[in-house]
Amino acid sequence: MSTDWDKELRKIDQQLESLSDDALLPTQKGKPARPSKAAPAATDAPPPARKTSTLGVLARLLLAVGLGVAIMFWPYSTKCGLGLFGYLAASLMIIVAGGWSAIWTWRHRSASGHVLSLLLILWGSLLAAQQVLPRIGYAKPDLVHPAIWMCG
Repeated sequence: MSTDWDKELRKIDQQLESLSDDALLPTQKGKPARPSKAAPAATDAPPPARKTSTLGVLARLLLAVGLGVAIMFWPYSTKCGLGLFGYLAASLMIIVAGGWSAIWTWRHRSASGHVLSLLLILWGSLLAAQQVLPRIGYAKPDLVHPAIWMCG
């Protein structure tokens, strides 16, 4: 007897999509993940299903992408001093915003949004590394990226 695994897996995917996050991974301490069949708890009402908001996920993702694009128009010098430290702080914010949107896109099962969030984390890391590595002696300094932190 031949089993059509694609059909079976599609059926399982549909069942999983119909469940909320709380039903899949309960967060309350002390309660078992699966109630025993011998003693059903009739007095414990299940918590209301949490609705997932695509708009909220997209808003977080667009905010993070906006930060990633806006840093390309950084108005201050990044050679040394306050401009450099502000740029590094902005790069850190891109990493944080990418992580924030990565968590939300993961929770709400948005694969393309999650990939974009991970790319934002990589983008912020590359921008920061471009400034930090010449200053700590790991990369070759040049006129744009000198080996100094503070202006003289």
